[in-house]
Amino acid sequence: MNTARIVVLVIALGAGGVAAYLASGYDNRPAPVLPVAEKLPTVEVLVAKNDIQLGQAVKPEDLQWQAWPATTASSAFIRRDNRPEAQTQIAGSIARVPLMQGEPIREQKLVKAEGSGFMAAILPSGMRAVSTEISAETGAGGFILPNDRVDIVLTRRLKNPDGANNSNGPTGGNDLVLSEVILTNIRVLAIDQAPKEKDGQNAVVGKTVTLELRPDQVATLSAARQGGTLTLALRSIVDANSVDGTPEDQAIKRPGGVNVIRYGVQARQLTSQK
Repeated sequence: MNTARIVVLVIALGAGGVAAYLASGYDNRPAPVLPVAEKLPTVEVLVAKNDIQLGQAVKPEDLQWQAWPATTASSAFIRRDNRPEAQTQIAGSIARVPLMQGEPIREQKLVKAEGSGFMAAILPSGMRAVSTEISAETGAGGFILPNDRVDIVLTRRLKNPDGANNSNGPTGGNDLVLSEVILTNIRVLAIDQAPKEKDGQNAVVGKTVTLELRPDQVATLSAARQGGTLTLALRSIVDANSVDGTPEDQAIKRPGGVNVIRYGVQARQLTSQK
């Protein structure tokens, strides 16, 4: 046997021995054991199974129980361990605000109709729903939607008292146009009979708007409707929740203040207080 064949044989035998050694598992180490994650305690809370719209009557199939971390579960949530029958007890309630799928149910957002219509059910205590006529011109071109906030402007046209004395003068015979903001930051409940946007429209041109008013504001609006034209001025979302409003709001709320347009020139006047 020549030397080359002997060398090849030795190498083959060595490789076979190494392979057998590795196959024997001598060097195999056990896989490290991963630490088991600590399971956080949970509670089952009642959530909306589907989107629930404003004014919609809630059905049992619109609700479901869902596990929720106990440390973040608010006391306002409805828990299964406290109220296992809540899913059927809440059925028939009306949503005072829209609820999104998966949102925990709070009873403050629901109200029992007790046979009343949904509008009476969603009105806050002490408030009234009053409707008035609008048009595209007096309703911000249809861009006012339910839940928006508006200011209400009363515009009146009066005969110019100077016209009788100087009918031939440069200013004789011109009427006075008076505008006054009579109510501010008023919530819109519905346009026509729709308490929400129609199919996601950005504009709803209707003939009637329903407003949320206090009893004293109802009297103000009713009197104003007989005295002139009402216009709704849409407020920005930024200042819709403002309590005191902007400096301009403060000015228009001073008693007796009106804007007078005389011969095309606007001037603010304050009537004397008795």
